[in-house]
Amino acid sequence: MKFFSVDGALYKFLSRLWDMIKLNFLWLLFSLPIVTIGAATVAAYSVTLKMVDESEGYVARQFVKAFKQNWKQGIPLGLLAIFCSYVVYLDFEMFNKIENNPIILAIFGIVAAFVFGLAFIYAFPLSARYENTLLGTLKNSVNIAVRYFVRTLFLVLILAFELILIFFNTTTLFFGLLIGPACIMLTISGFAMYFFRQIEKEPGAVRETTPEEKEVK
Repeated sequence: MKFFSVDGALYKFLSRLWDMIKLNFLWLLFSLPIVTIGAATVAAYSVTLKMVDESEGYVARQFVKAFKQNWKQGIPLGLLAIFCSYVVYLDFEMFNKIENNPIILAIFGIVAAFVFGLAFIYAFPLSARYENTLLGTLKNSVNIAVRYFVRTLFLVLILAFELILIFFNTTTLFFGLLIGPACIMLTISGFAMYFFRQIEKEPGAVRETTPEEKEVK
């Protein structure tokens, strides 16, 4: 039956699932030193962006190659993302711990989370696809998020649903650890790739930076 053949839906699903498991494992492994989490995330996005195009090759080989090419821009981006996340976390912790719960802290935390969210939601896929400065990447992420605000809001709702599903119970948490981060990055990549294609069609738009160009730089 075609359903069970190498061209069938079942084989394609299992093949993609295995690729996601491998990608998730590689991301976790290369993120273990913490300081390298940014480079690992950029490398993972370089794979998921190609998955959206169905043009990925060997996941492990492509991930390692992308990690080597992007560690210089990925590490600072990751460290900045960790710092910004900690700022928001610390703000809400202070809000909960300080007597009378100062409303100004809650407002600051919400505003900071919103701004940081705009800055980072497309920053890693942008870094995986284009050569740019750290500030330029963050600025472009904000511009894309604002330009496609409704679609970005829909993306956030999907991501929230995925996170709720992952933490629903111990069973879903196990599968979440197995493929959760890779699934979240694939979801973001689907939206990001659509935006990138639309922007690249515009006159004078910057095209994708090839791996060979990144190696030269």
